[in-house]
Amino acid sequence: MPSIRRDFLRLSALAAAGRLALRGQSAGSLEDLVAANHILASHQIFDAYGHISMRSESKPLHYFMARSVAAELVTSADILEYDLDSNVLGGPKPAPAVFLERFIHGEIYRARPDVKAIVHCHTPSLIPFGASDVPLRAMFGLAGFLAEGVPVFDTRAEFGMTDLLVRDTARARALARTLGKKLLALMRGHGAVVVGPSVPVVVGRCVYLDMNAQAQQRAMALGGKTTYLTPEEGKQSVADDYRRAWELWRRKAAK
Repeated sequence: MPSIRRDFLRLSALAAAGRLALRGQSAGSLEDLVAANHILASHQIFDAYGHISMRSESKPLHYFMARSVAAELVTSADILEYDLDSNVLGGPKPAPAVFLERFIHGEIYRARPDVKAIVHCHTPSLIPFGASDVPLRAMFGLAGFLAEGVPVFDTRAEFGMTDLLVRDTARARALARTLGKKLLALMRGHGAVVVGPSVPVVVGRCVYLDMNAQAQQRAMALGGKTTYLTPEEGKQSVADDYRRAWELWRRKAAK
């Protein structure tokens, strides 16, 4: 009974924190979530794989994400509602196929009441930084959120030899611990997870994260000294909403 009560109190606290956070910036609409899938596909953040979710505005312990389908093909009919155990709530019958790594989203939302949108991607530019000892660093202002450092999640550290997929709650909780209070974490041999306070912000972070990774590799190839943004510069230079970019991408996605 004491453990049940502790779990109830912890979930109640998370719900309250989530409601307080949601009184600020809106996470976005379901239409934004559909558009975000298309935008991330058009920018090659996603190919046939990868997924984005959005925390529910009215039920902070629930989130929305598409069924298992390539992002470019997502429509509003594909969006499902999940609880934090990553179970589908309601939905069509028979139950649609869902993403194997959906647990990433549930466990990060559980650990981080401030997070309202999450992306898991396999963007090619990020793979070298997750698999080497070269840290991903902030090159320019729109990627200034990188300046405070980027942790790397390695499934081997806790789970030995695996397929590298975050296919259950235990691995998802380990990833959430590695992420901590950061805005993204690389995943060795796998990709990355990126979080934000809204769908537009997390999309902006993903797009400029990819640009930054490509720019850093080019700078390193030059062979000279590269001057990166400091944490202080990063805090001052980051766009906090990517509003102008989002409006452009959203309009293009609607065509």
